[in-house]
Amino acid sequence: MKKLIVVLLFLTAMATSAFAAVEWPVDKNVLSNGMVLLTMEDHSTPSVSLEIWFHVGSKNEHPGITGISHLFEHLMFMGTDKMGPEEYSKIIQKNGGICNAYTSYDMTVYQEDFGKDQLEQILDMESDRLQHLKINEKNFLTERSVIVEERGFRVDNSQFADVLEQLYANSWLAHPYQWMITGWKADIENLTLRQCQDYFKTYYNPANAVMVIVGDIDAKETVKLVDKYFGKIPGNAVTVTSSNSSSLRVWRRKQSQQTVIDNIPRPLYNEPEQRGERRVDFHKMSQLPVFIAGYHVPGEGHADQYALDIMGRILSGGQSSRIYKRLVYDEQLALAAGGEYGPREQAGLFYAYAFMQPGRTTAEGEKAVYEEIDKMKTQMVTDEELQKAKNQVEAEFYMGIQSNESKVELLGRFQTFQGDYKLLFQLADKYAAVTADDIMRVAKTYLDPRNRTVITVIQDTKPSGTMGMK
Repeated sequence: MKKLIVVLLFLTAMATSAFAAVEWPVDKNVLSNGMVLLTMEDHSTPSVSLEIWFHVGSKNEHPGITGISHLFEHLMFMGTDKMGPEEYSKIIQKNGGICNAYTSYDMTVYQEDFGKDQLEQILDMESDRLQHLKINEKNFLTERSVIVEERGFRVDNSQFADVLEQLYANSWLAHPYQWMITGWKADIENLTLRQCQDYFKTYYNPANAVMVIVGDIDAKETVKLVDKYFGKIPGNAVTVTSSNSSSLRVWRRKQSQQTVIDNIPRPLYNEPEQRGERRVDFHKMSQLPVFIAGYHVPGEGHADQYALDIMGRILSGGQSSRIYKRLVYDEQLALAAGGEYGPREQAGLFYAYAFMQPGRTTAEGEKAVYEEIDKMKTQMVTDEELQKAKNQVEAEFYMGIQSNESKVELLGRFQTFQGDYKLLFQLADKYAAVTADDIMRVAKTYLDPRNRTVITVIQDTKPSGTMGMK
C-alpha cells in the first residue's frame, strides 16, 4: 500500500516544464503470448528494478469472492515444486535484494529490486511461480486466515478505515468499487480452494500482464531472457468490441477507436447517476464525532483529473488547505480535517472529513466544509494558491523520480491503465495548463450536493457485533 500511495503522488507530480522535455529511452516489446515488456537501461548503479503488473484487482471480484485478489498477493509467495514457502523472498533478500507486492482496486503488482547479476534468476523464479504456483488446501487455508486477521486490524478495529468502507459501500450501487481491497469478512471466510484456482487461471495470464525492467541491463539481451522464461507460457489474447449504455453516467477516459480487449473478463462498469444526497448513520465505538462526505468524480486519465487534483490540494490537502485551516486552526471545530481526490481506473471519489473536537458536532463540521466547497464554486482561487499547489506537485515529483523503482512504477501504471506508457510524458503540460477557471468549473460540476454521500459516526457504547439479529 505504501508504494501505491507513492505512485499516486507521482501521478499528480507532473506540472514541471523540465519534465515535459524528458523522453525516457524505453523499449517496448510484446511477446507472442500477449505479454507486454518495457525495458529501460540506467547504468548509474549496478542494480535493477522489476515489476509485473497483473491487470486484476478488487474491481474484478463479485459478491461472494471479495478479497480474493488480495489473497493472491499472499499466495504468490507460498512456493512451487522447485521452491518452498517464502523461499522466493529469502533468495532475493539473501543476495541483498528486496521483494514486495500490493493489491489495488484495479491491479496487483509484484516488485523486486536486486543486483544486476540476479536478473536471470529472478526471471526464472517469476516464471516458475506463474506456471506452477502451489494453490493447495494447506496454503489456501493458511493465507485465508492471515487476510481475515489483516482485515481485522486494518479495517474492523481502525478509527477511520471502517468509515471509509461505509462511504464506498453507500456511494457505489452498481460498481465493484463499493467494497474495499480487503473484501468483506464473511466473503473471505467462505472463499473456497476451487474459487482461488479458477481465479488464478483466469487472471494470472501473460496476456493480462505488463513487465517493466529498469536498471543496469542490456535491453536487447533482457528481451531474449524474458522471452526464454515467459514466451512459451500460453496466452489468450483476442480482439472484441465493447459497448456502453448511454443511459448511465460513465466517468472514465474515452476509449480509442480501436478497442482491444482480451478474453479475460474485464467489464467496463457503469454506475447510475446519483440524483440525491445519501446519508448514513454509522454506529461504532469512537472517541470523537466523525463525518466524511464523498462525491463521485472521473477516473484516471479523464480530462478533468488534473484540475480536480489541484482543486483537492487547495481545498483539503494538508495543514495549509482551506478546510484544515478553518476547522482546526481558525474555528477550532476539529482535531483533524482534510480530504482526498482518489481517481481509480474507471471512476473515483473526492471526499472531505473531520474528526471533531470533544463537545463539537458533526453538523458544525459539515456546515463549515460545505461553505468552503461553495466558495470554490463562486470565487476564483488566488494566483498564490494555484501556484503553491503546482509547486507541491513539482516538489513531490523531484523527491521521488530519481530511483529505478519509481520509474518502473510509473511506466507500469500508464501501460496497464491507459495502454501506452508514452502518455506519461504528456502530463506536465496538462497540469501546467490548469487555470482558476478550470478549478471553479470542476467544483461546480462534481461537488454537487445531489452527488454527495455522507457518513456520520454515531458514538456508540457497545462494540460492534452486539446488536446482530438472533
